[in-house]
Amino acid sequence: MSFKHENVETNAGVLLVLTMLAISVGGLVEIAPLFFIKDTTENVEGVRPYTPLESRGRDLYIREGCYTCHSQMIRPFRDEQLRYGHYSLAAESKYDHPFQWGSKRTGPDLARVGGKYSNEWHVQHMIKPTSVVPESVMPNYPWLLSTKLDVSDIGDRMRALRITGVPYSANQEEYDRNVKQFGEPVAKTLHIPNAVQNLVSQAQEGNFDGDRSSVSEMDALVAYLQVLGTMVDFSKIKPEELVKFR
Repeated sequence: MSFKHENVETNAGVLLVLTMLAISVGGLVEIAPLFFIKDTTENVEGVRPYTPLESRGRDLYIREGCYTCHSQMIRPFRDEQLRYGHYSLAAESKYDHPFQWGSKRTGPDLARVGGKYSNEWHVQHMIKPTSVVPESVMPNYPWLLSTKLDVSDIGDRMRALRITGVPYSANQEEYDRNVKQFGEPVAKTLHIPNAVQNLVSQAQEGNFDGDRSSVSEMDALVAYLQVLGTMVDFSKIKPEELVKFR
């Protein structure tokens, strides 16, 4: 037996092939069952794709590296729930590509930050974090307020996400499907042909950066932050139903 092991360990080619085979088999054993277990794809009422404005805000969140200091995953532990709120459900991130779950927290977790602070607070926090949180080590992002949001490729971005399975609509049939699944008000925001119009409309109505005359990158980022953790009404979900979403 030891002789056979020695032959494998001294032959780089054989060792590589056997290692890849072991990894492949192990991966299939762990991953394949997930595609056939209904509980892994359960729907949670209220979860919807991001609007064009929120989606662009998420792009900026990733571009500026916010994910390197802030996770969006609350663990099912008492201390986490006391500080941040209900533990994160997998279904809440089903339209995120890539999702923002993780363990790195130089700053607080942002999974439930939506509605916790005003738009004005977020704007000031992005311009100069220490002005609202004196002990903050977060860098300043003042250019977000003065930089106009690029909306020229929002349709292409939504089409790319549509390929991954995000139910943005490109035709009447898909629009009708979204009306049935999410309701007409939400379905309108997910219709790609009207993406720019919907983006501008939400920015003006929400007035996220305090200036309705134009749409800035700050508008988009604050809109994204304000929606985090607000889609699911946990008061409507029974405790026994939450177990299968963990």
